[in-house]
Amino acid sequence: MTSVLFTGGVLWSPADWEAPRTGQMLVVDGRIAAVDDDLEAPADVERVDLQGGSLLPAFGDGHAHPLQAGLEGRFAPVRGDSVAAILDGVMSWAADHPDAEWVYGGGFDLALIEDGVFQASWLDDILPDRPVVLRGTDYHTLWCNTEALKRSGITAQTPDPVDGDIVRTPDGTPVGTLREWGATDPVFAAMPRPSLTMQLAAIDDATTACAATGLTWVQDAWVEPAEVEAYLAAADGGVLRVAVNMALRADQAGWREQIAEFTRIRARVQAAGYPTLTAHTIKFFVDGVIESGTASMLEPYDDCPHSHGLPNWTRRELVEAVAGFSAAGFQVHLHAIGDAAIRDSLDAIEHSVDTIRAQDLRPVIAHLQVIDPADLGRLTALGVISCFQPLWAQPDPLQEVLTIPRIGPTRAALQYPIRSVVADGGLVSFGSDWPVTDLSPREGIATAVTRQTPDGEPAAGWYPAERIDLRTAVTAYTRGVAVQAFRDDAGTFAVGSVADLVWLGTDLRTADTADFRAAVVSGTWLAGRRVH
Repeated sequence: MTSVLFTGGVLWSPADWEAPRTGQMLVVDGRIAAVDDDLEAPADVERVDLQGGSLLPAFGDGHAHPLQAGLEGRFAPVRGDSVAAILDGVMSWAADHPDAEWVYGGGFDLALIEDGVFQASWLDDILPDRPVVLRGTDYHTLWCNTEALKRSGITAQTPDPVDGDIVRTPDGTPVGTLREWGATDPVFAAMPRPSLTMQLAAIDDATTACAATGLTWVQDAWVEPAEVEAYLAAADGGVLRVAVNMALRADQAGWREQIAEFTRIRARVQAAGYPTLTAHTIKFFVDGVIESGTASMLEPYDDCPHSHGLPNWTRRELVEAVAGFSAAGFQVHLHAIGDAAIRDSLDAIEHSVDTIRAQDLRPVIAHLQVIDPADLGRLTALGVISCFQPLWAQPDPLQEVLTIPRIGPTRAALQYPIRSVVADGGLVSFGSDWPVTDLSPREGIATAVTRQTPDGEPAAGWYPAERIDLRTAVTAYTRGVAVQAFRDDAGTFAVGSVADLVWLGTDLRTADTADFRAAVVSGTWLAGRRVH
């Protein structure tokens, strides 16, 4: 029997928000055994002095990409603040890795160019003979040089994909910018995959970072079948530092065959018996992103009146696929940015709602950037978990340069209606979408409360009617994610609950939002075992 006694701090949970406790907590064999002012503890108990800080239920991340985040740090650094800085990062990495056949980097800023279109010629000028593939911050856009396009078979004669966008010159020549799966999949198919050793190191680094920021459970919101082996090996080798649920990506062209394939993968993961690894979720990319003009909108884009965006699924195929995977007992997790994509997602869930409820499958719609007000009530009525990325609810160059010019001020004011969903009684969880944006739950929580940049702009908040209070924000990152994760015994201090805990080195009774954002994560425990 292992036991831990926490003393000397404040015990905070959403349920006790108005009256936090200052007593002790005893954890035995990974579960909360008692919470009281003066506890009897076993003689061999491990004692943790919270030193005046606060103990909370650990955070969870309802939508992130830890494997991709871990891999990003192993390739060219392209998160520079100018095109020149990106090119410098590419050249430096290429020089340091002369044996790398392809040069890859992730996370370049789409807002550096007014229309978000990056030219192959800029990369050709610095590296004409090796294929270069860079991924935008949205992870839906690729910037390729001519050699990468050539090796991927993308030419002036390549037909326009139904579910992708090959940006071209007037004569049909690809310029180097590719958007969405139909356009980017040929590139990924041509590129060499990272080795298993590299993937294991990436998972180790990424989940270590998760634990360091107070997370104990993460939804990897996009896993390909070929990546499952790395996660199994990570769990087996003890380098999966937090619990991860894998969401396998459904493909419109092959989803019928994928039901059987993904069912076998789920069974294999279950049979392996690792408590930190599951595979019970299916990811749908219903549309793209507004900044690239690929999010599916009910009304045309302001800057492109002939376009409603680029849905990745037809409504009929989406309805049938959600029905098929739900019947097989999978949770569905739908990326939906535009109001048309959100409506299609709701229609698909509604079509299968009896099956979903009968099996308690807890459907998730992620991002929900622009929702038609007529659809807000459907989220609650259908039991949808709305997984918002709160860090996005602030002004930034992407909004100013690309998003708002594309959709105009009226629709811009509808973005990320977190408070409206909460007020309607909807279920809300939070996620980071890391490495798209910062991993830290504290940053996300502070932004949800203020809807301001870290510099405090704008003073009243960005579309401030959708601000929420600190308790609600913490709940979304703790209990809200626990519900999404089917971890009904997490996100609470109730006796018998799993001891997933985070120690913040700040007394939250006297802390403001800035103090919360700056609070140091002094410790993280997964089922009573210290992981940070």
